[in-house]
Amino acid sequence: MSLRYALLAILRVGPLSGYDLAKQFSQSVGHVWHAPDSQIYPELRKMETEGLIEGEVEERGARRTRRNYHVTEAGDRAFLEWMASPMVYHRVRDPAHVRAAYLEATTPEAARSFLENHIEQWQGEFDQWESELRRIDAITSPMLVRRLEATPAEDRERTVAFKYFAYEGLVDRARSEIAWARRGLKLIDRLEA
Repeated sequence: MSLRYALLAILRVGPLSGYDLAKQFSQSVGHVWHAPDSQIYPELRKMETEGLIEGEVEERGARRTRRNYHVTEAGDRAFLEWMASPMVYHRVRDPAHVRAAYLEATTPEAARSFLENHIEQWQGEFDQWESELRRIDAITSPMLVRRLEATPAEDRERTVAFKYFAYEGLVDRARSEIAWARRGLKLIDRLEA
């Protein structure tokens, strides 16, 4: 259900077409909640059926239209209720850590390769999130700029601070995964010595 609330969060800033919403999603919330278009569009239809959003058809030339969605009062209430409700945590499913628990079943070379790939993956995440932190700090992130335009002046500092806080957590997570994999490489070296 988090996809629904992430979509509502984006639409609360202002109306968007499904295409623009999917694009905004991938450039912002998509950093913390992956959802392909094949999940976004059906969720939009469900949300519209449930009265959380409303779509309006916009003419785009002689034979083209697009549907722009905006949040209804019911959708706004649902989002605010979700934000005020206790967080429900789910048990972690982490294939990398499961694999690490059984690295003794493979060769040292394969174990090293796994850990080096893990470092490469998380280094990419780290770089992306560090870049986003810089864009938030400079207020050049397109989604943040759009959100701030729709935010009362007295709430803008809080908006920027919480966006920065969220991405700091992502940077910390990436840093931790990289350090963990480097410790694993040292462990392999020690065990093979």
